Amino acid sequence: MIKKFLTRTEFESYEDFKKNYRIEIPDCFNFGFDVVDARAELEPEKKALVWCDDHCGEKELTFLEVKTLSNRIANMLRAAGIKKGDVVLLILKQRYEYWLFATALHKIGAVLIPGSVQLTKKDVVYRANAAKIKMIICVDDAIPQIEEAAPECPSIASKMLLETKRVGWLTLAGEINKHSDKFERDASLSSRDVMLIYFTSGTTGQPKMVAHDHTYPLGHITTAAYWQRAGEDSLHMTDSDSGWAKFGWGKIYGQWIAGAAVFAYNYDRFDPIKMLRVMEKYKITSFCASPTVYRFFIKEDLTQFDLSHIRHAATAGEPLNPEVFNRFYDATGLKLYEGFGQSESSVLLANFEWFEPVPGSMGKISPLYEIDLLDENGKSCGDGEEGEIVIKNLNTFHPPGLLKGYYENGKIITDCFKDGMYYTGDVAWRDFNGHYWFVGRRDDMIKCSGYRIGPFEVESAVLEHPSVLECAVTGAPDPIRGQVVKATVVLARGFAPSDELAKEIQDHVKKTTAPYKYPRRIEFVAELPKTLGGKIKRGMIRNNDAE
Repeated sequence: MIKKFLTRTEFESYEDFKKNYRIEIPDCFNFGFDVVDARAELEPEKKALVWCDDHCGEKELTFLEVKTLSNRIANMLRAAGIKKGDVVLLILKQRYEYWLFATALHKIGAVLIPGSVQLTKKDVVYRANAAKIKMIICVDDAIPQIEEAAPECPSIASKMLLETKRVGWLTLAGEINKHSDKFERDASLSSRDVMLIYFTSGTTGQPKMVAHDHTYPLGHITTAAYWQRAGEDSLHMTDSDSGWAKFGWGKIYGQWIAGAAVFAYNYDRFDPIKMLRVMEKYKITSFCASPTVYRFFIKEDLTQFDLSHIRHAATAGEPLNPEVFNRFYDATGLKLYEGFGQSESSVLLANFEWFEPVPGSMGKISPLYEIDLLDENGKSCGDGEEGEIVIKNLNTFHPPGLLKGYYENGKIITDCFKDGMYYTGDVAWRDFNGHYWFVGRRDDMIKCSGYRIGPFEVESAVLEHPSVLECAVTGAPDPIRGQVVKATVVLARGFAPSDELAKEIQDHVKKTTAPYKYPRRIEFVAELPKTLGGKIKRGMIRNNDAE
């Protein structure tokens, strides 16, 4: 099916890929009709989704089943008052129904907001009122916060559960079979309509609403087919709850366009051994997860699991430390192919198949984007110089997969684009081979005694110490140096905090990186403060230290 949207699908080299990769964007592209239903017509019995949970639940869906069930749901939602442009919040974890609801909402032309079951009442109120959410569809776990929030959210007209019957709620199980499995395409649907809104992680304030139009799935062809290497014979697994942008990156859009079956494991709580057993049982062929997941994997005895069916392993969501790369490769023979992007984009930089992945590098530029590094004065950086990652020439070509703007009061605000560029807020440097290396968020840079220190390099050095499970490096106030480097550390099993261990970690860092970068302060904690999406709240650590 990718041939339907790409002028070419095979490339001889990265240079050929970068120069000649082209997406043809239909004027009225709609993922529900042009991918799901088109697949169902061509290959009705082709596997679309393989699903399991922690309670012996299992399910497989073909593309024909996704088509007919999503049509029934689209008719059901329309009967409940949902129409083109209405905003619907889905809080469904990794229930298989998410794929059906998402497809149905895309067919209607409604705007989908994915949400996490971890959202509190305050989070729900903020999202509902900011986006004018009309309907919420959720799992039972989210009932308390939804019912607490609803009286403060005048735009919410209806609520739906999957199976449970409850006063004031609709129930999918009780409604779906009342409706036809035929659903006609609305001629007014446009590729440029808003399809999806992601709320950002909110590491430095209230979350923003990232607006994507219906061309967004096409941007993820690069993500799925050329970075994650999901294809017609793949069973692809990305570890992500449906509430996060990573789900859109790895569990539905690009994968289904590329012809892969998606695997979903709806676990109650992350357990590395359980996940490895599931991957072994279902014979996953391609896998993507955050470095944190791999970090937990390498703490286990991986020789106890048969992972030989995995052909490709990728990682994103946070920077990959070389230690994790090396330990996982030693244990499995699989190299980790890092990629980089944001809720605002598809994959921007990645380690692609035409060159060997370099441990710790984000890789090279995706062919969809023109990327540069700019210094504090807006000047392009040379090789070896640190600068902010920017996407250029957007006045000439706006890549599918890149946000259309931020959503405010029912409108798309485009002031995030300046002089035809989008500023990511992430700092990196480029080596002479064209590989990009992450330094840190612009706001996370540390200035100590005149030195400018990026936290990621120090974190990588700290994480190489066998006692460290997780680490966040920040700048802490200092009356003499202005700031000093501080490491907030979560210890691995079998280690206890002590002054001696702190000194050992400091000495290790001095030997691993430039001595002036070592953490002069080390704090041992039980857990790091994180956003709902699992990103470390370095700003909270900095603020606590400042107080």
